[in-house]
Amino acid sequence: MQTHIVPVGFDYDRLIAPLVRDRRTVDRVVLLEGAVGSEANVEYSRNLGAKLEKDFRNLLGAETERYGVADVYDYGAAFEQAFDLINAELDAGNEVWVNVSSMPRVVSFAFATAAHSIAVERADDRDRVHTYYTAPEKYLETELAEELRAGADLLADVLDGEADDERVAERLDAARDLLAEFDERGTTIGAKELGGSHIVELPVASFSNVKPFEELILFTLGDHGEFESVSELAGTLARELGEEYTDSFRSKVIYNVDRLGPGGKGYIEQEEQGKSYRTRLSRIGELWVRSHTADGEGE
Repeated sequence: MQTHIVPVGFDYDRLIAPLVRDRRTVDRVVLLEGAVGSEANVEYSRNLGAKLEKDFRNLLGAETERYGVADVYDYGAAFEQAFDLINAELDAGNEVWVNVSSMPRVVSFAFATAAHSIAVERADDRDRVHTYYTAPEKYLETELAEELRAGADLLADVLDGEADDERVAERLDAARDLLAEFDERGTTIGAKELGGSHIVELPVASFSNVKPFEELILFTLGDHGEFESVSELAGTLARELGEEYTDSFRSKVIYNVDRLGPGGKGYIEQEEQGKSYRTRLSRIGELWVRSHTADGEGE
């Protein structure tokens, strides 16, 4: 079962649109709502939550629940809530997706950190915990500000007796249209497609240092891309290091690949193919190689 945990702030589109557009499987949704700012803000956020609850059910057929966040600026409480929610879903056998696009940043960071911590602690479940972000196509705040400026200019002209009825009607229609869009869709519009997807998944980083021989493996994968097997990777490493390709050397490579793999530091992904394992860098592995190569290492 695919569970999406979605903190709700003042957005609509980027909390549901990416899942619809990318045709993601969504079996269960946990919506989290908090008291943010003024009473009007709280009511606005709750209205969006109600709309999301309805649309997740109608558009995606998802079982949907709504929970409250007592204090959206209490990082510790938000972390604990996220930690318990994610663990409960994993214990139930579900795959968990945490959307950190909305809600105040304290809650978003707390949920992202909790998901990361669980992925590190529960190495066997690392591929079932995902944290992701969706960028909007545009921010309505800018258009609202532009409309306010236009309205202010109009009011100034009204005071000076220089505004005609047609111009007033035009500004009124524009303001009403923008407010209707704001009420319907929140502070952002759309979900931007990046790299063929509307979801940007945040990779899980390891808390362990990379050893020198592990570095060689990562840089080799970075240089050559995917290997059809660990043996092929070991052969390439032996040639580049000028070492004899022996069973002992191959075993050393296998051992270190295991340490770097999904059950270890998470820098390498492997896909079983018969008796072999296709081996490549994970997303965080790619980032590690990229950042360390930029520092002049591995050259």
